[in-house]
Amino acid sequence: MSKQNKPDQGRRELLKGLSTAAVVGAVAAGVSKTVIASDQEAKPAEEKSAGYHETQHIRDYYETL
Repeated sequence: MSKQNKPDQGRRELLKGLSTAAVVGAVAAGVSKTVIASDQEAKPAEEKSAGYHETQHIRDYYETL
């Protein structure tokens, strides 16, 4: 009776690896969604700034005409 059945360490390592991979995948997906959302929010702000804007510098120029 000195021999005891020891648990299979390979199976435990596999399960640890799978759970680690799932966590890393979830974090990567969350980060990529955040980056995409921040890129989409930044684009409309840039588009609004494009075009003609009457600033004080332009008003001063018009007064000289």
